[in-house]
Amino acid sequence: MPIESVPSRDWRNLPALVPAPGGAVLCSADGACRRADLEEARKLFRSGDVLVAHAAFISGRLKSPPAAALFDVLELFAFVKPGSPCVPSARGLARVLGLLPPHTQEESARSLREAAATLVAMIRDAPEAARANMRALAGSLRRAGWRWSPAILEVLGEPEGKQSPLAGFESWSSLPQWEDDQAPDKPGSLPISPDDARSRLAQLVGSSGEQRPEQASYSDAASYAFGARDEAGAPKVALIEAGTGVGKTLGYLAPASLWAEKNGPGLWISTYTRNLQRQIVQEIAHLYPDPEERDEKAVVRKGRENYLCLLNFEEAAKRTALAPGQRTVALGLIARWVGATTDGDVSGAGFPAFLGASLPLGEITDRRGECVYAACPHYRTCFIERAIRRARHAPIVVANHALVIAQASQDWMAVDETTDAPPERRVRYVFDEGHHLFDAADSGFAPLLSGVEMADLRRWIRGPEGRARSRMRGLQERLRDLTLDDPKAEEALDACISAAGTLAGEGWMSRLHGGGPRGPGEVFLATAYHHVRARSEDSESFYTIEADTQPLGAEILAAARDLALGLKRLAAPLIALAALLRKQMDDKTEELESYSRARIEAAARGLVWRGRFVVPTWIQMLENLEGERSADFVDWFEIAREDGRDVDIGLERHWVDPTIPFARDVLAPAHGALITSATLRDTSDGVDDWASAEVRTGAGHLPQPPRRASFGSPFRYADQARIFVVKDVNRRDIEQLAAAYRELFLASGGGALGLFTAVRTLRAVEQRISAPLNEAGVTLYAQHVDRLDTGALVDLFRAEENACLLGTDALRDGVDVPGRSLRLAVFDKVPWPKPTILHKARRLRFGKGYDDLLTRFRLKQAFGRLIRGAGDKGCFVILEAATPTRLLSAFPPDATVKRCGLAEAIADIREFLGPAK
Repeated sequence: MPIESVPSRDWRNLPALVPAPGGAVLCSADGACRRADLEEARKLFRSGDVLVAHAAFISGRLKSPPAAALFDVLELFAFVKPGSPCVPSARGLARVLGLLPPHTQEESARSLREAAATLVAMIRDAPEAARANMRALAGSLRRAGWRWSPAILEVLGEPEGKQSPLAGFESWSSLPQWEDDQAPDKPGSLPISPDDARSRLAQLVGSSGEQRPEQASYSDAASYAFGARDEAGAPKVALIEAGTGVGKTLGYLAPASLWAEKNGPGLWISTYTRNLQRQIVQEIAHLYPDPEERDEKAVVRKGRENYLCLLNFEEAAKRTALAPGQRTVALGLIARWVGATTDGDVSGAGFPAFLGASLPLGEITDRRGECVYAACPHYRTCFIERAIRRARHAPIVVANHALVIAQASQDWMAVDETTDAPPERRVRYVFDEGHHLFDAADSGFAPLLSGVEMADLRRWIRGPEGRARSRMRGLQERLRDLTLDDPKAEEALDACISAAGTLAGEGWMSRLHGGGPRGPGEVFLATAYHHVRARSEDSESFYTIEADTQPLGAEILAAARDLALGLKRLAAPLIALAALLRKQMDDKTEELESYSRARIEAAARGLVWRGRFVVPTWIQMLENLEGERSADFVDWFEIAREDGRDVDIGLERHWVDPTIPFARDVLAPAHGALITSATLRDTSDGVDDWASAEVRTGAGHLPQPPRRASFGSPFRYADQARIFVVKDVNRRDIEQLAAAYRELFLASGGGALGLFTAVRTLRAVEQRISAPLNEAGVTLYAQHVDRLDTGALVDLFRAEENACLLGTDALRDGVDVPGRSLRLAVFDKVPWPKPTILHKARRLRFGKGYDDLLTRFRLKQAFGRLIRGAGDKGCFVILEAATPTRLLSAFPPDATVKRCGLAEAIADIREFLGPAK
């Protein structure tokens, strides 16, 4: 049934549906609940005449497509309370609305009805200005077939007069504009003493807080990183390992905040995960209790792909607003969020991420360098530009490792290519989750010459070609009016556009698989594809496959030479055009308006970045295929695959030791850096290895040695934790492996995290254990199975004390779940590093113990997720009999490690964890 013809139904007379074992629980209008089998549940779900929470998630649970439109209470919540964080479930809705949280599926179904009634009542009680906005948007969404519109308009009344098709969507038009301030002050160098740090810590903790001796000592040690630098290129670096429970966040905020107050802007606190970014901002509330002062003095910065692009959003709304369908509904609800958000962060807690099932978020963010900066009509209200300008003046900036590295890699241009604002000052760093610096640097300093990257650059130069739909405008459209009276600039622009034909273009992958490649870029990719498949052990692998760059045949070498020649023809006019634009800006200083000056400067920066760094790096990679290998780099060809589908083909280059550029570009220019984590050092045979910490953080590449300190966890692991190595499960037998997970999860009564090294194994286990766990009242969530982003999965898991979550090994860093909601962690096998070409080179560089070091770190980090508080108890299980004893030093020395059979482990876990008290 087309969505525009969906009949209006009174939601109050419809049942609420919550998935349950074998089908669903239905709650009727009178509050009576009953069980429905799978066939009935699917039929009702497809009809749309039902209340649900998160239609896409339920679609996956019922394995049934949803109706074209239905009553999703999460959508109603996003409409009524835009920008308010909410776990996407009936329980999450109940908690945020102040209702009694449900504990059973029947209670959840009843709770959905109560949540809907509460939200409708909130509409009735809203102030008139808010009611007018809601009325306009509800009228527009009614034309799109949104099921909630009639109920909302019943409360608000019909819109007056004839409505614009975009009524309610144009939230961008009422956003406040940012204004440029004077340049920020230059940072000072006044040092912070240990006594000062202790005093500030006492202030932060307060009289009601817990006084921890380890935390005070931690602040003492951290203050070293905030001393005055004695020599250029030799920052004061402190490496501090602090076990879980020490309280390191407040421990480093004490000296860091003092330094910021005394010396001005220039302090950046960097994390690896978004979750920790949020936690740090919460802790900063101890320092700045007033929300307005906190927003001014502590600014969160993320990569621009995390922010909504107003131009992309406007164009998506204009394309879709007249069309019925769930996509229009999603855009309308995002419009409500745009009017409520203060930062435009689509990765933040207040964004309705569940709408990603109806609208790919990449369409409303800037993910591939599309931004036109000052040429954008939304430039003065842009969320990204606002965040950048706020960060320039903020005493404290809370960022992430990827952003810090990306900005540092462009500092050689003396400007940041991601904005036209003057560069932000970064003279002091705190790197929390410092054990991830190696991996972050590995990603940040790794060029890639691939089909996707070439097509992006070609689109940046030429704009969309053929049938491709993109907002990105090519150089000709962006710059032609600036080059009309400059023949040399026009000539350089035409040369850029012509030379871009060397690059792979839109549809390159389909031409490689049939149709024939066009141009040197696509010919090179075709020969690389053939080379990888010929050299790979399993060319039909479900996962990414790779091949070494030596030896190479004559065909691929010839293709590499042709592509390198074409890229040289591209680099020269890119650089020439940038120089001519800047000359024009200099020559016309008196007559250029600030708008035109900003356009020219933004364009010139983009040209310089691509002409002097991106393209020359690709040329060097291609020429090195015939030359002598550099000992500092590893190159290989790769076919990237997702679920067995080819998504990219290219030539990869990584540093063998990525902390070399990290130390050079990030640490050395700084005056001081604190690098901290609960897992900085390797521990082997009872020996604490500080050398491993220096190798993994880059501190060993600096002229001045770092100051080291370590503080053990205050937790009593002998009483709080048990570790089991199970000896009698054949993990290669999927039936045995699934049975082991099932019985372990039942023994703990839920609250379990299952970690896997392969997605296929995860999915196979989920298929076998989901039904029996549900029958026992234990909800199972699974990454790569449930139609939810990882953050939402973790939020759901955290919110339910007895749920279980399956994920890949990489998920462990995103799981921060204190209390009984996480009391069991199970690894399907020892998490050895994958035997890739890159890993082989690093093992040769760092020695034969490198595999053990990485594996111990992974075990240590996973175990650290389990015990988060003094009252927590948890069990850690490895389902591999051959787990080497030398790896067990990853665990705390006082934690009990037991090798035993599965039955014994189950009995011990049941007894140790026991029921909740």
